[in-house]
Amino acid sequence: MIAAAFLTLASAFAQDVKQVQLTEQKVQSFVKAQGDLASMASKIQSAGDKPDPALQAELEGIAKKHGFASFSELDDVAANISIVMAGLDSQTGTFTDPVEALQKELEDVKKDESIPAADKEQLVQELTEAIKTTPPVQYKENVEIVKAHRAEIEKALQ
Repeated sequence: MIAAAFLTLASAFAQDVKQVQLTEQKVQSFVKAQGDLASMASKIQSAGDKPDPALQAELEGIAKKHGFASFSELDDVAANISIVMAGLDSQTGTFTDPVEALQKELEDVKKDESIPAADKEQLVQELTEAIKTTPPVQYKENVEIVKAHRAEIEKALQ
């Protein structure tokens, strides 16, 4: 089901993801930064939401090395790329806005007689909440930029 990916996305939005307009340069810089970030993945994961000052300084250094003003800017670019990637159909490359996808998923769940009642009720609740908390993509041009770099992004994130 699409729901899991979009519920994750909705929770990201609920945490106040700042939507930014992507540029070719920002996407290319994001891709290049992935090598440096991957080498620090275990440190980043173990730090959770509160990296220590040394780790934060390393992250800031990586961001600046790749042309970002701060790690926060790099993180915003990453979040916006993720929003678009989550809405891209893996087969066709067609983009569906997260809100539209959640609404379709909600309709499908309501119609699906094979889902046990308790599970269906929970899914309906979760999808309804996700729809309320997920704003539409603010910068539609981000879709075309991410599509143009999709293969590079996917390769960098492996």
